[in-house]
Amino acid sequence: MAQCVQSVQEFIQDSFVPLVAALCSEEAERLTRKNSLSFAELVKPFCRLTSEVHMRDPNNQLHIIKNLKIAVNNIITHPPQSGAIRKLLNDVVSVSQPAEGLVANVITAGDYDLNISDRSVKASVPWYSNWKETLMELNTSTFYSATTPWFESYRECFLQSMPASDHEFLNHYVACMLVVSSSETEPVEQFLKLSQEQHRIQHSSEYLYPKWFIPNTLKYYVLLHDVSTGEEQRADSIYEEMKQRYGTQGCYLLKINSRVSNRGTDEQIPDPWSQYLQKNTIQNQDCSEDCPYTAVSNKNTDHLISDGLDSEIKDGLSNNFKTHPLQLDHPSGSLDSTDYMKATASLQDSKKSNSGTPHGACLTLTDHDRIRQFIQEFTFRGLLPHIEKTIRQLNDQLISRKGLSRSLFSATKKWFSGSKVPEKSINELKNTSGLLYPPEAPELQIRKMADLCFLVQHYELAYSCYHTAKKDFLNDQAMLYAAGALEMAAVSAFLQPGAPRPYPAHYMETAIQTYRDICKNMVLAERCVLLSAEILKSQSKYSEAAALLIRLTSEDSDLRSALLLEQAAHCFINMKSPMVRKFAFHMILAGHRFSKAGQKKHALRCYCQAMQVYKGKGWSLAEDHINFTIGRQSFTLHQLDNAVSAFRHILINDSKQPPAQQGAFLREYLYVYKNVTQLSPDGPLPQLPLPYINSSATRVFFGHDRRPAEGEKQAATHVSLDQEYDLESSQQWKELEEQVISVINKGIIPSNFQPTLFCLNRYSDNSKFPLAVVEEPITVEVSFRNPLKVPLLLTDLCLLWKFQPKDFNAKHDGETKEPGTCDDDMIGTEAIAEFLINSEETKVARLKLFPHQTGELHILGVVYNLGTVQGPVTLDGIDPSIGLQTGKFVSNGLSVRGRQDLEIQGPRLNNTKEEKTSIKYGPDRRLDPIITEEMPLLEVFFINFPTGLLCGEIRKAYVEFVNVSKCPLTALKVVSKHPEFFTFGGNTAVLTPLSPSASENCSAYKTVVTDSTSVRTALLSSASSVDFGVGTGGQPEVIHVPLPDAVLLPGASVQLPMWLRGPDEEGVHEINFLFYYESVKRHSKMCHRVLRHTAVICTSRSLHIRATVCRSNALEDGEGRGDNMLVFVDVENINTSETGVKEFHIVQVSSNSKHWKLQKSVSISEDKDTKLASRERAKLCFKAVRCKNSEENYTFADIVFGNEQIISSASPCADFFFQSLSSEFKRMHVQSHTHASQRAVKQSFDETVRLIQRCSEVDLNIVVLWKAYVVEDNKQLILEGQHHVALNTVGKEAFSFPQKQGFKKILGNSDWEDLEQELPEMILLKFFRPENTPVPTRPTPEQLSNLIKTSLHYPESFNHSFHQKSLCLVPVTLLLSNCSQAVVDVMIDLRHKTTSPEALEVHGSFTWLGQTQYKLQLKSQEVYSLQLKACFVHTGVYNLGTPRVFAKLADQVTLFETSQQNSMPALIIINNI
Repeated sequence: MAQCVQSVQEFIQDSFVPLVAALCSEEAERLTRKNSLSFAELVKPFCRLTSEVHMRDPNNQLHIIKNLKIAVNNIITHPPQSGAIRKLLNDVVSVSQPAEGLVANVITAGDYDLNISDRSVKASVPWYSNWKETLMELNTSTFYSATTPWFESYRECFLQSMPASDHEFLNHYVACMLVVSSSETEPVEQFLKLSQEQHRIQHSSEYLYPKWFIPNTLKYYVLLHDVSTGEEQRADSIYEEMKQRYGTQGCYLLKINSRVSNRGTDEQIPDPWSQYLQKNTIQNQDCSEDCPYTAVSNKNTDHLISDGLDSEIKDGLSNNFKTHPLQLDHPSGSLDSTDYMKATASLQDSKKSNSGTPHGACLTLTDHDRIRQFIQEFTFRGLLPHIEKTIRQLNDQLISRKGLSRSLFSATKKWFSGSKVPEKSINELKNTSGLLYPPEAPELQIRKMADLCFLVQHYELAYSCYHTAKKDFLNDQAMLYAAGALEMAAVSAFLQPGAPRPYPAHYMETAIQTYRDICKNMVLAERCVLLSAEILKSQSKYSEAAALLIRLTSEDSDLRSALLLEQAAHCFINMKSPMVRKFAFHMILAGHRFSKAGQKKHALRCYCQAMQVYKGKGWSLAEDHINFTIGRQSFTLHQLDNAVSAFRHILINDSKQPPAQQGAFLREYLYVYKNVTQLSPDGPLPQLPLPYINSSATRVFFGHDRRPAEGEKQAATHVSLDQEYDLESSQQWKELEEQVISVINKGIIPSNFQPTLFCLNRYSDNSKFPLAVVEEPITVEVSFRNPLKVPLLLTDLCLLWKFQPKDFNAKHDGETKEPGTCDDDMIGTEAIAEFLINSEETKVARLKLFPHQTGELHILGVVYNLGTVQGPVTLDGIDPSIGLQTGKFVSNGLSVRGRQDLEIQGPRLNNTKEEKTSIKYGPDRRLDPIITEEMPLLEVFFINFPTGLLCGEIRKAYVEFVNVSKCPLTALKVVSKHPEFFTFGGNTAVLTPLSPSASENCSAYKTVVTDSTSVRTALLSSASSVDFGVGTGGQPEVIHVPLPDAVLLPGASVQLPMWLRGPDEEGVHEINFLFYYESVKRHSKMCHRVLRHTAVICTSRSLHIRATVCRSNALEDGEGRGDNMLVFVDVENINTSETGVKEFHIVQVSSNSKHWKLQKSVSISEDKDTKLASRERAKLCFKAVRCKNSEENYTFADIVFGNEQIISSASPCADFFFQSLSSEFKRMHVQSHTHASQRAVKQSFDETVRLIQRCSEVDLNIVVLWKAYVVEDNKQLILEGQHHVALNTVGKEAFSFPQKQGFKKILGNSDWEDLEQELPEMILLKFFRPENTPVPTRPTPEQLSNLIKTSLHYPESFNHSFHQKSLCLVPVTLLLSNCSQAVVDVMIDLRHKTTSPEALEVHGSFTWLGQTQYKLQLKSQEVYSLQLKACFVHTGVYNLGTPRVFAKLADQVTLFETSQQNSMPALIIINNI
């Protein structure tokens, strides 16, 4: 139980005090009414004695009485009505409330500290690990100490309003004060009249009420004298006469009203009456018209008494609290308790009237002391001696009784009590509850003596008497009497000083059970429980006290049950191991019963206190129930903000309620919310709890939506909100933009460069203010989630913003504008009329703003009407009497308007040490765009753009550039990571228009018809790489778009041809284009704009080309030059038949080089056209010679296999060649940088090596042009394309695309494509230490073998007559050519090295005649002829290629010698004639 202001001893003593009746004359009552008080009210504050009182017990022992209190009441001759008692108790509880604002604060904050009234608890026990936080918030005292003043007020009022009973005498009057005014004409006669009136009330059968203790009631005569108006001498004389008549100890002169009330307020007199008068007692209150029952004072009429003693009355009337009158007026589920409000209001009005009238206005402090002295005198001289005398008389009777025999005594009782037969069985025992003893019965005399002893604090004697009486009552089976004796015996045992015996709790248990079950008297049972629970609490037996309190809760009285359940809850939390969950559970039960009793404020308080325990523990259904009830009660009490907050909690938690219940919660919330908004229609829009907004998922898109494709026109993909964010892709776009910015700014990226971001999301860099362009829409995508299982309907959904106009070219700023109807000329706002979110659905809404002025825009949140879907919905589990007219607003779709803010937390900072050690977040400015001046806006359309190509296929498409803004644009460029994929044509493309109908199928190439004489002979042309954007020093990825006049005017469009070439790798390729453009007018905020396009091309396999170059054995060609080579080209059709390609035709092979050119085809086949079906391979051989012309231009040599020449030096053939060349250069450039540190070591040695290496280097590029015949939809299409092979080294095989088949099989095509792009960098990731890496100073044998080129000149057959001459001598010329730029020492060794029989079979037995070794020195590019003779002894075929040639550089000491191998054997046939 909660802590009380009084101790348990004080509480019990004040509950049972001697009662004194007051009977006043009309004149005396008039004197006291001057102070707005009756006589009983006048003396009430002074009824507690301030000093100890002494009296003697029957054994003549001195007994000390401490802190004695008496009660003086006006005589009321009809018993209190049960309805009036209940109304009084209800009012007392409703008036007593906790500190104002406590409940409201708890709810409004939404955070329930277990804050119970004024103080709380601290628990320090190990069991409550989960409840530690909750308990720690309770407070710091050792034991629980929250007070509940409403319970104490109820208890005090309940005990005071208990009607007197015949089975006990505690509520019977002991004495009667007769009060007469000194201003009466005949005061003595008036005393006589009052005395007779008192005697008539007590002894006449006309009055059954009030009850009197003993027949000879003490009469105390009080003469009341008004000092301000009366004559003091007359009063004294009357008093003297009274003393003569009644004795000095039986009368008293009380002087009052020493002060005139209208004298002024110069002297402040305390008002001790107000605290008592607020607690209206039933004795001072006549039953008013508000009472449910009419009180009649006729003695023949049944009175509504509640002690349950008279069985006839008890059975005839429902007076046992079975029905609660307030229940009839206030149904439990109603939100409208008008009657209760009226009752409370009337009570408060009476309080105000009482408190507004000053009490004791005519009394001075001296008068206060006189009244106090009067009570002291009355108690000392009148009351206590009377009680002492009565106790002695009763004691004497008891002593004399002990001498009588039991049987005679029983016979006497039977004679007195009539023919009552004690029964044994339990069922029949219940009938004895109505047993009545006559007033003179000895058992009642014992009980009377016990009660008198108890009233004067003689607890030991009282216990002895109660114990004796209990035995007698039990013997007679008078259960009501026995229960009363047991109850008071237990209390007396507890109150005995020194505690000689333990508290007999079992006595109380028996008494409660008897009252409740046998006597059916809940009032007496309740008194027992209140006393026993307080005693148990004082002994720290909280568990037993709680069980006792809970046991008495029943359906007959909601108020009593609520109060007892609340006290039981306090018991649970006061235990040594606090039981917090039981506390919360019983507070919920108490709140429910308070609600049924109409005590809405107390119900709300209980639910709020319980919520502190249940909150955040995962018991969502319990939380929902509590919050729902809090919302209901708050609404009833017109605490609308608190009601909204409580309903909000139900909606924002992840509810496990069924859909119907959630729908009911939502509708209640909307109804309450609507009431709140109606109170302040002009106030700011409040925050709505639904639907959830995932602020971090908010995306902001700047610009117009992408246009859909129109026929053959395909718009640039650009950026849209439908695309998923890809970190790698966004990084690529950023790099492309940096590339073009670097080219524009001559290799430098400006420090203020801000990458263009079209779509901002949680992954993008939002640390800077984004830039938006005036007159271009801003789309905000907001992610909504509906946590409920019922759909939500948002209407009139739009963005909430704040705008500050600014002219970025001027110095002054405008004013900040909030959204409004007049501001559409600044920012246009688009609203979504209806937005439905289904149950538990996540859905995004795209809301647009249209800025019409430059400035700073801040997007704050969203505004919308929240409502439910229209249609009839059943309200399961909801009381239909809630008064919300649910059917009406469901069918009409009730909605409320509110807002939700978009608050986005930036990324956590983690750069500096301070940021790493603390939690700091950076800004996220995606919702704060800066609106800049008007900029040009480019749209790009692709016409006839293919989605599938063969590897190397050339396709012509068109690109249309449209300026859709009002500003001209310039400096249009396109940048891509794959410049080899497309071209707009070189500088010559515009000058040389495409030849009309030169090709069979409108070829993408520039073609010329050839005559038959030029077949297989090279047709030469030349071109500069500068014309095709290669070698200019810029980045090949950045391509200038050739706009006419370099400007695109507003509204203008231009179409340009674009040639595409399928990538060499098969698979799906994503190729990114970034179009860059600027405004003609320079802006401060935005310098340029970009447009993105991602082309997806699927390539399938076509041809695979391998080529090798080797030196020709012929040292001189027809022109007398000895520098020529053979080029072998191996073409394989690796296309699969799935693509519908029938066959490939090789139509032309071209070479491009600064140093070499193809001269002619040396293919043996006479077939003019080379056709390749699936998986067929063709071998082609060409002769290459050195070019004569300059170093600057590239020489293009075309060898045509068909009847028309493709001019390879023109667009697009040369474009793709130069682009593949530049990518090759780039790759080699990266590799060369790696070895820069190595080349710095030993320069001389490197030069030597470089000379040797250059002998084997060749700079020759082969372009194979082809046509493919494709059957598609029964039509034959002709596709064309080209492959490039770069030949760099003599004898080393080169391919049209890198050989990575092993990796490709493992990774798959798409992954391999990514790997290929990164491969040069991956190769460089080898870890090495440059200072320790050995320099590759020794050339490879292959490189050394190419220093000297050898050739044998001899007759193919030689006739000789071996009969005439046995030796055949054949002259042989050995030609030696120095291929390097340095002087070379050569050594020729003619000795046969191999002597094995196998070798002899190969070359036969012949001998070189003459010198076997020659040492020569050849200058740069020198050709030397050496004459040799070979000697044969018989006919046969011989290999003359046996000379071994060694070479070394002349200026080097170290011999880098290796034999010069011939490319083919030199066979000679020796014939005999």
